[in-house]
Parts: sequence; C-alpha cells; structure tokens
Amino acid sequence: MAVGRPQPLPSLPALAGFRLATAACGIKNGQSTRDDLLLVAMDPETTVAGVFTRNRVHAAPVALCRQRLTGGRARGVVVNSGNANAVTGAQGMADAVEMTRLAAQALALPEEAIFVASTGVIGVPLPMARIRAGIAPLGQKMAPGGWLQAAQAIMTTDTFPKLAVRTGVLDGRTVTMIGMAKGAGMIRPDMATMLAFLFTDANVAPAALQTLLERGVESGFNAITVDGDQSTNDTALLFASGQAGNGRLEDPDAPGAAPLAAMVTEICQALAQEIVRDGEGARKFVTVTVAGAATPAEAKQAAMAIANSPLVKTALAGSDPNWGRILAAVGAAGVAVDPDRLSLWLGEVLVVEQGRLAAGYAEEHGAAVMAGEEIAIRVELALGTASRTVWTCDLTHDYITINADYRT
Repeated sequence: MAVGRPQPLPSLPALAGFRLATAACGIKNGQSTRDDLLLVAMDPETTVAGVFTRNRVHAAPVALCRQRLTGGRARGVVVNSGNANAVTGAQGMADAVEMTRLAAQALALPEEAIFVASTGVIGVPLPMARIRAGIAPLGQKMAPGGWLQAAQAIMTTDTFPKLAVRTGVLDGRTVTMIGMAKGAGMIRPDMATMLAFLFTDANVAPAALQTLLERGVESGFNAITVDGDQSTNDTALLFASGQAGNGRLEDPDAPGAAPLAAMVTEICQALAQEIVRDGEGARKFVTVTVAGAATPAEAKQAAMAIANSPLVKTALAGSDPNWGRILAAVGAAGVAVDPDRLSLWLGEVLVVEQGRLAAGYAEEHGAAVMAGEEIAIRVELALGTASRTVWTCDLTHDYITINADYRT
C-alpha cells in the first residue's frame, strides 16, 4: 500500500527532439508480461547533464554514464528495469557497453552518444539474450509521446508511474519540460535511490544544464528519504534538445534563465515527493521542516535526522504523537541545539514551546494530527535564520514484507 499520487497523471504532450519506444523483455524472471525496457532517441544538438549516486559500490551503467557525460552531448538513452547490473564485475561493464551499442545500432546513431541506466536486483548478470531481442525491433517503433508507457517501463516495486510536466517562457519562446522517475525503496539522499529522466526542448549549453540539474537535485531528490538506505544505481539525467528556438542559454544565473531553473526545481521536487508517496509500504506522507538553525546545512541535517529515525517513522505508522522521539532525533543529529529554545509543532498544534510542554497541549490534539495521511512536523531551533524542508513517510509492517522476499 502506498499513499498514492495526490492528483491524476498530467497530460503529456509530444516534445520536439525526442522519440520513444518500450518493450517487454522479461528481464527479471523471464516473463514478458509488462514493458521493462525503454529507448529514447534525441535530435543531433541535444545536450545532457547528469547527477549520480555517491555510493562507492556503484553500478556499471553509472560508471559508463559518468564517462560519457564529459562530452556534454547525447543522442539517446536506454533503460532497463528488473536488474541493476551492479556488483557484476567486468562483465557488467561489458554488458552496459553492449546495451548502448545495441541501442546505437537500432537507431543508426553513434554508440558513444548513448547513455544507459538500470534498476532492479543487485548482483545478478543481465540476461543479455533477452535484452538483445528486445532492443533490436525498437528502432522501427520510435514515436513522439508515449511518456506514460516510458514511465511504466522503468518501474520496479513502484505502485504507480511518476510523471511531471512544466512550461515556461525562455527568451520569448515557450519551452516545455517533462520528467519521469522511478523509486519506492532504498531511498535516501546523495542521491535518493531512483532513476529520473528530464527532457526539455530548450536550447541550453551543457555547463549551464549541469548547474541547473545539480541545484534541482539538491532541493528535490536530495531532500527525501524512505528508509535511509542509499543505492548503487541512482541516476538523474537532463536532456535539452534545443528545438524550442530560444537563444542558447549559457549562464544559469542570468535573469532570463530563471524560468528554466524554476521548471527544473519544480519537476525534481514533484517527482521526489511522488517517490516518497510511493514509499514501500507507506501510508503517510510527511513534511519535516527545521527552522532557526545556524546554517542551512545544519537545518537539513536535523530535518534528515527526524525523517530517518526508525522510532519517529514507526510512531508515524501507529499514529502515535510520541513527540519525544522527534526532539531526541534532533538532539542526536550532531548540530547546534539549545534544549531551552526548542519548539515543536505537529501540523498547527504547538506541542513544545521553548523547551517545555506547551500550555494547553493535550495528547488528543497531537493524535488527531498523526492520524492523517499527510502530516507536517516543524521544529524551531531559535539559533539562527536557516531552514530546510525534507519529505519522508512512515515505516510499516508492509515495508518489511516487501523487502524480506524482494529477490525471491
């Protein structure tokens, strides 16, 4: 069970410069009942930016994408679900390279301009025979649109596809951005375990695109946690086809870049929040804000300490207003704290004021907040002006059930 999407799937237009196709290969278990392979082709002038996991045990596709990102150009990306191609040694890298070669052959494009991403079970070699058979026909099936099918093809334990779209005006031209993501478990920052792909028709230089993506990831995918575990495969790629007709954006901090920067941030945040809403076994969507910190870094550190605490997350699951666990997590976060200045709100209910139980607080007030599917926790440190918000979910018995037999 998951909290679910807060609203229906958006209407997604075709996007100039991009064509898509999907296939059912049976990558995880030999069954081909649903699509598990995605191929996207891109126009010749497409630029690319990428952000990847900081886990030192990273998958072969991550290493290959890092190498190819230095060129700043892309002509396609091939993505599989069901198998992470991680901890698979030299054969894993050879298989990742072969996936890009097969995609290049299907599209009649240069291999070095093809990116690759994988998600699924760790430590199992890719079933390359199935992948070869799946990729080969896709060159004849490429078409504009098909974003929903694409988002479904990259899902693993996700219960719903994650999609977002934004439009804006850049240099007098309307530009569009579409994003998709997958992720539900093994989620924590740097980056939260997931694959995310953003596509825009804007004309953007690679360096500017990289800066915009890094900022969007920091405020979105690096501000969520489901279970505090970091993956081997986290990948976020942003592609810009340049077909909108705006003048080439070279400076991400130029005033005219603001609409595009907002689109990147909004899509990263929207997709990140959907990942939390789809957290494995999650029933509650939780917003955690820490304000009054000495620095933004300390505000985030304290907020993440709350969001990652198993004791807090199980209290959320039980609708238990056990506010002591929240303040204990803050105190253990390794940031500056004065216990006599702390204040805490559950929703609009003031629970603790300047280090003491607030006058007029009653247990039933906190319990009413905790019973909801959407919960806001706010802590005021009263030591500075910095604040950060992160998003998390509860930790339920269903999370254990899902992960106890994920491989089998």
